[in-house]
Amino acid sequence: MTTEKMGAAMEPDHIRASDADRERVAERLREALAEGRLSQEEHEERLDTLYRAKTIGELAPITHDLPVGGTSAVEEPGMPVGMTVSSEEARQLASESEGKENIVAVFGGAERKGRWLVEPRTNVSALFGGIDLDFREAVLTQREVTVQCAVIFGGVTIVVPHGVRVVNNTTAILGGATIRGADTVTDPNAPTIRLTGTCMLGGIDVKAKGPKRKKNKKQK
Repeated sequence: MTTEKMGAAMEPDHIRASDADRERVAERLREALAEGRLSQEEHEERLDTLYRAKTIGELAPITHDLPVGGTSAVEEPGMPVGMTVSSEEARQLASESEGKENIVAVFGGAERKGRWLVEPRTNVSALFGGIDLDFREAVLTQREVTVQCAVIFGGVTIVVPHGVRVVNNTTAILGGATIRGADTVTDPNAPTIRLTGTCMLGGIDVKAKGPKRKKNKKQK
């Protein structure tokens, strides 16, 4: 490689983007969607561009027209954290908080999806059953919430939006938790879901995914 090419490769715009770099951009896009700065379609298009980007220079244009830090609910201490909702809607949902929720599946199933309020503590019990928790359109009552798990001969599937951190503090006994894409978020202000409890002959599967694609309604 010539000296000229080596110099160009060392320029910031040509440095390879890391997973942490992509997560920071994904977090800003999520905030912009919640603030109403981006439509659902624009958000999805920019996410597609984000995960195709290879260098820092390719990441920069994705958020070039968004204010740094923005003005979102996640930046105000004590405010509910909306995933894909406005601050006002998040406040209204948070006003219904009871402090905790119990979700139980015994020889059956249970789920939470769409718009729902995540209490500071959610107790999840799966005995020979399965529980699905989709946080992509949920509202957290606070920046960090706890999901207390008791998984015995069962399973819990958790889906979170990109930019949300999931911390695994569960105890595994012939079982365990698998986290994909939600355990590498480095932003100290990122919404956090902390998993505690026990997995015995059962499993917890956590994955970070983009927002649900809305189906186009057929015109009559």
